[in-house]
Amino acid sequence: MKVKALSRPRSTTQRTSIHDLRQTHRNLDPASHPLPRAREYTRAVTAAKLDRMFANPFVGELTPGHVDAVNVLGVCRTNLCPVVSGGVDGTLRIWDLQNRRMVKSLEAHSRAVSGVVFGNGVEGFFYSCGEEGLIKGWCCFPRNMSISAASDSDESDSSSDEADDHDHDKKPKAERNNSRQKGRHINKQLSATNQIEEESPYGPTNTYRLPVGKNAYSNAFHSIDHHWSINQFATASSDASVCLWDPTRSSPITTFTNLWGSDDTVTTVRYNPAERDLLAHCSNDRGIGLHDTRTASALQKTIMSMKCNCLE
Repeated sequence: MKVKALSRPRSTTQRTSIHDLRQTHRNLDPASHPLPRAREYTRAVTAAKLDRMFANPFVGELTPGHVDAVNVLGVCRTNLCPVVSGGVDGTLRIWDLQNRRMVKSLEAHSRAVSGVVFGNGVEGFFYSCGEEGLIKGWCCFPRNMSISAASDSDESDSSSDEADDHDHDKKPKAERNNSRQKGRHINKQLSATNQIEEESPYGPTNTYRLPVGKNAYSNAFHSIDHHWSINQFATASSDASVCLWDPTRSSPITTFTNLWGSDDTVTTVRYNPAERDLLAHCSNDRGIGLHDTRTASALQKTIMSMKCNCLE
């Protein structure tokens, strides 16, 4: 029996020093590598995934969070700091992204919050809609003018009372009268503070609702969006209708009903940021409809193969 062994010089397998690279032997014959492109493509995809995995995209979290699940999120179009989130428990929370803290928690709706959208101005006005059939207007910047005016008037009243007490220290009858005035002044202060607590500086500034329907759930709102240039917003409701609202009026200015013969619930409504007079909606029948707000007419409807959940 013959045994044959391969012998290679040591210089081809070992390094001369620890600073040299290790030598590798590759077979460059293309017949031995039938799938080089597929292998390189797999390696490139894996490298891209690893880069994204180790990129640390998580910046931070906003605490304390909602008690229940977060349903909607609204970002201001003119300011990067305020963000409003709506929960299933009907609460709205105003957040400051710069400091990553909660500014205010509002008991907005009796049922789940289904939509939040900001206006176009810099005043911080935003609108929320709920499944109980109400639309409410809010302001993320508090109205400090009325509070400061009340405090200034209270300080002026208290200073005048102290001056009267100092001038009439030697008169017991006047002291009794001043004590009555003090009691009245304290009552005024308590009533003023109670009124300030009842009227939140954040709102609601306005409340809108549809006419009473057949049942309590027919007027539930599912989506809301604001126009990109004018002061107008649109809503989608359970009664298969799309309504256009003017904030200065309590009823919708335009209502799109009988949407191509469909009675399904409209789940999403959005304005086109480029063609700002175009309005689109999604419904439960897998349809996407287009509307022209200038002529108050329905343009076209497209049936998708699956249900559409969102429009942006």
